[in-house]
Amino acid sequence: MKNLIKYLVIVFLLSSFTVQSVSEIVHALNTGNAALVSKFFDKTVEISLPDKSSSYSKSQAELILKDFFSTNGVTRFALIHTGDKLGSQYCIGSLQTHNGTFRTTIYLKQKGDKQVLQELKFEK
Repeated sequence: MKNLIKYLVIVFLLSSFTVQSVSEIVHALNTGNAALVSKFFDKTVEISLPDKSSSYSKSQAELILKDFFSTNGVTRFALIHTGDKLGSQYCIGSLQTHNGTFRTTIYLKQKGDKQVLQELKFEK
């Protein structure tokens, strides 16, 4: 019984990290704040944009994202769907910009006691 209680407490704590991480990332995307999104980046991040896709270091990825946001002029982000599988989580949303709408996919993975963003896709 003690082990079950410990397990449930751990699951609850991990799920609260997940909810907090996702809500902060959604807020950052909604405001076009690359610095806040980068707070959740893993050491390397796969970023896919309509014209390029590559794996970047945390600092490079922040610059790429900042440039993308400033070039397109973010107006809002709407979360459409979330899911999880084997310690990973994904979110799908719609990023509205002055240059059109981008289907946005976010992949997060649990590493230790925190969620890290490993992949970010923007598709026209």
